[in-house]
Formats: sequence, structure tokens, C-alpha cells
Amino acid sequence: MKTIRGLITKSTGSWYQVLDTEHHTFYEARIRGKFKLKKTRLTNPIAVGDWVSFQLEPDGVAWITEIEPRKNYLIRKSVNLSKEAHIIASNIDIACFLYTLKSPETSLGFLDRFLVCCEAYNIKPLILFNKIDILDEEELSLIADIRKDYENIGYQTLDISSRNAINIELLKSILKDKISVFFGHSGCGKSTLANTLQPSLNLKTSEISDYHLKGKHTTTFAQMHFWDFGGSIIDTPGVREFAMIDVQKEEIQHYFPEIFEAKESCKFHNCMHLNEPKCEVITKVENGTICTSRYATYLKLLEEAEEVKSNFF
Repeated sequence: MKTIRGLITKSTGSWYQVLDTEHHTFYEARIRGKFKLKKTRLTNPIAVGDWVSFQLEPDGVAWITEIEPRKNYLIRKSVNLSKEAHIIASNIDIACFLYTLKSPETSLGFLDRFLVCCEAYNIKPLILFNKIDILDEEELSLIADIRKDYENIGYQTLDISSRNAINIELLKSILKDKISVFFGHSGCGKSTLANTLQPSLNLKTSEISDYHLKGKHTTTFAQMHFWDFGGSIIDTPGVREFAMIDVQKEEIQHYFPEIFEAKESCKFHNCMHLNEPKCEVITKVENGTICTSRYATYLKLLEEAEEVKSNFF
């Protein structure tokens, strides 16, 4: 039976959609039982974005036989299994985080957790300050301050508005010919942005709840959609908590670029930047060179890693 190389473009949990890129043909696919039994701390052995090998049965069903090594992936904690994780998407070229100051409000801690995961798994992040059209002058000034802080660390940022088409063409040029993924709280405008970039996608969107001022989940499974202007977007379910596996507590500081840079000047090579003498990181936090919110997230992640004792945070 001939083996074909394909790209996973949709995952519903039991069935997958695989694209034969050579012949531009989609197939419904499943995985063999023995394949599913491989030991893993991941609840889903295959994710959208994976490159696989598959064999085609006479009835048209594709059986996946092998997964190629991933260049990267993002994961979230499993809902009921605290020691296991679920792959959100793999082989990502650029991960966009939609930060909204309001409707809904996004915490800097959630943004920082996303950035830490991008650093850990070697994914290029892009911070999109969305819905800037609904902000007043004071709020725009606050966004400008936040943007400056993250750009000083080295992160790429962009102010956008789907409703007013602010910087949409510029964003298209950034996403062109890349596999991208959008993240952010439910209601932050992920699906609306995708529809603005390409109206023919017609992804389902949801209004913000007036009662909770939070969005409702509108995506229930991951699926890749292809841009007319080149490249693709992986549409994912809402993510409430990013996670990492096989990361030691001592490694967390490596994923905060400004902390990692400053640690070279600490008195002790194994400094954890808690209360050690002559700690350059603490000095920079005190003089405002390192953001207090970023340092607070770092401390929180250390605390969680100590509590869980499972290489998860």
C-alpha cells in the first residue's frame, strides 16, 4: 500500500483531516490503535499542523502511520488531567496574541505566560493590541506604555482594529506565506480578525456577554484555514491556561529575555532572583528597568512549579 505525506488540517479528537499537498486533496483520516497506545503525557497524539505519513484504503479512508518530528508546538493544560497536556497546534511560524485592554480585559500575566511558552518552544510571537478603536486617549496612552515595555524586551507589536481596518494590510504582509495561530481570551476578536483578513472564511463569532464582560467560546476544535494571500491560520478553541512540560523550575528564568540577560551580572551563578544578595534582576526591578508585572509573573510561575512538582506550570 502506497505511503503518502500529508498535513493535518483539522482535528475533532477521533477523526482528522489530512491534506495530500502534492495533489491538493483532503482525506478523512484515523490513527491505528497501536499508534494511540504509545506512552505520552499528551492527551492528543496528533495536532493540527503536524506532518504525517498515511496510507489510503480503497474506501477512501486514510490511516495515519507516522508523525514527523515537530519543530515546535504550543500546549495547554488538560481540563481534568493536571499532569497531562493537550497540543493546541504544531509547526507554527508565528503566534499572534490578541491583547485587549477592555471588552474583555486581558491581564498582562496571561500575555506573559503565552510569551514564556513561545520562548520555551521556539515560536516567534507577535503581540496584537486589538480593538484600539474603542479606547479613549487615556487608554491609548496606557497601551502605548505597555507596547514600549514589550518592544524594549524585543517583542514585535502592532496596534490593530478589525472594525476600522487599522493596520490590517500590514498584518497581512506579516502573515503572508506563514502558518500562524491567534490566541487571546474568548471575545478578544480572533475570529473577527480572521474574517476581516479574509471575509470568505466566515468563521463563527460571538458577542461579548454583558453580564460577565467575557466572550463565549465559538471554536470547539482546531482547524487550519488557508489565506488567499498565502499561508494559513490555525483556528483553535479558547485557551484559558497555557502550559509547559519537562521544564525545571530553574529553567523558567531562561524564558524571560530581560531576566536571562540581567542574570549574568548577579553575584551567584545559580541566583533565582528571590532575595539573594547583589542580585542584578532585583536591582533592575527596583529601578524600573525590568517591569514589575513581568517579575511578578516570574515569581508566580516559580511558586506554581514548586507546588505542582510535576514540571508543569
